[in-house]
Amino acid sequence: MVVQHNMQAMNANRMLNITTGAQSKSTEKLSSGYKINRAADDAAGLSISEKMRKQIRGLDQASTNAEDGVSAVQTAEGALNEVQSMLQRMNELATQAANGTNSESDREAIQNEISQLTTEIDRVAETTKFNETYLLKGTNGTQTNYLKGHDAGVVGTDANNVTFVDGSDKATLTVELKAGKSVTIAGKEYNITEGSANTADDSIDTLKTALDSASSVVINGTTYTKGADNKFDAGTGTLYSADEIKEKVVDGAKIKVGNGTEHVARDYSLTSKNIDAATAKSKIETALKQANNIGVDTGTVSATGAQDGSTNNYKFTINKGKATVAKDLSFALHVGADADMSNKITVGISSMSSASLGVQGLNVKDDSGMAATYAIDAIADAVAKVSAQRSALGAIQNRLEHTIDNVDNVVENTTAAESRIRDTDMAQEMVNYSKNNILAQAGQSMLAQANSSNQGVLSLLG
Repeated sequence: MVVQHNMQAMNANRMLNITTGAQSKSTEKLSSGYKINRAADDAAGLSISEKMRKQIRGLDQASTNAEDGVSAVQTAEGALNEVQSMLQRMNELATQAANGTNSESDREAIQNEISQLTTEIDRVAETTKFNETYLLKGTNGTQTNYLKGHDAGVVGTDANNVTFVDGSDKATLTVELKAGKSVTIAGKEYNITEGSANTADDSIDTLKTALDSASSVVINGTTYTKGADNKFDAGTGTLYSADEIKEKVVDGAKIKVGNGTEHVARDYSLTSKNIDAATAKSKIETALKQANNIGVDTGTVSATGAQDGSTNNYKFTINKGKATVAKDLSFALHVGADADMSNKITVGISSMSSASLGVQGLNVKDDSGMAATYAIDAIADAVAKVSAQRSALGAIQNRLEHTIDNVDNVVENTTAAESRIRDTDMAQEMVNYSKNNILAQAGQSMLAQANSSNQGVLSLLG
């Protein structure tokens, strides 16, 4: 029996220390809720967990970014809804002003409301913002936009004879100006005559007078021959008096007297309706220039027509005007946890001012109502542009909502994986804690007994 080295006590103490250490770690895991509280607990697990945490927290913020993007897009789209409502009202007013029953004071009142609406469109564009970012006024710098070309409502008798092609800086219009045809210019229908509109040989009165001494006449392809009784025979045995033949010489009829040249009969009492091709060309050029001048603040609008070779087709080239507007606003929403550029969704919003929409300085005041008629086309272009922008914003909003759903799903599943690595299994750890607690109590008891075992030495010394 020795007293210098109590091996039983040393062994009991060593085991008690081990149990106490395990119990301490178990207590830490239970109180923190994590089974990895330091790198020594699980070096590999800590590394994996931290990478997952980076992704989770990045995606949480990405989801918030996307939600902020939806809010910004909804703000812009809501403002454009009001702009479109104002444009619809302007279209209603322009249509009203184009009616010929309006007086000068009526059109003045209509113009006043259109001017107020135009000003309000500019105000909405200037003031709509989200988190101090102006959404509808564009961004710093300017750009030049070509306005859409308009055909001024030039329509021929055959729709196939009128074609309109709109390009970036030019638009072209091809119209058939053939004698005997009609064409609508600035709301008026005109008959196209051969040569000058006042050529005496085309006059109905001149052609009727020529019949008095004519031996034959061709009217719209039918030949009538005069007999000795001063009656005209159509070759069918049916006789027509001179007066009956003259009644067939009406405006637009094709007449050939004797061996002369065929003419298109014209009633020149309708001087406002009958024009030659050259005059029609000039009128079309004037109408095209007026129709395409709406909303222009840069450059000069011109319209030039030229005959296409020896045909009756005239090609009109419109050099379109331009409007100086702010550059498009563009901002990127970062919707991912990584620096990959594919994690950015770009939102683009054009300037929605009256200049950008092509309705600045819109005027519906004139005596004929044609200014209002041309304004209808300009307003239609503005409505189409706003609709296109709203459609683009709606598409982005739908995309962002899918992005949010996807990001939230990734966060949920990644969090579950990270939890399995790092979180304490409370039930399992309570089992360990209870075991260690029992072992600690047993160890303390055994250590006490080991220490008391040496007391037997004293009986030897007594």
